[in-house]
Amino acid sequence: MSNSASSDETQRVELTQEPVELYKILKFEGLVDSGAQAKQVIADGMVQVNGRVETRKRKKIVGGDKIQFDGVCLSVCVGESSKGSAP
Repeated sequence: MSNSASSDETQRVELTQEPVELYKILKFEGLVDSGAQAKQVIADGMVQVNGRVETRKRKKIVGGDKIQFDGVCLSVCVGESSKGSAP
């Protein structure tokens, strides 16, 4: 997977459980260097969820959501192993 700065590059993100906090997805997908940086770019209004600017760092992300940041679009889905599993 490339992190090149191409416009509107789409990457599929498969969650093993849902929901997941927005800042964690940015961090785990390597779009930022740290959780602190993820929280900062969200607070600065640089991230969109489903086409709307999102400033809540702990916004719960679920399958079907689309996240946009720095020219990258993340399409979120839920893995088969997590459907119907107990916490």
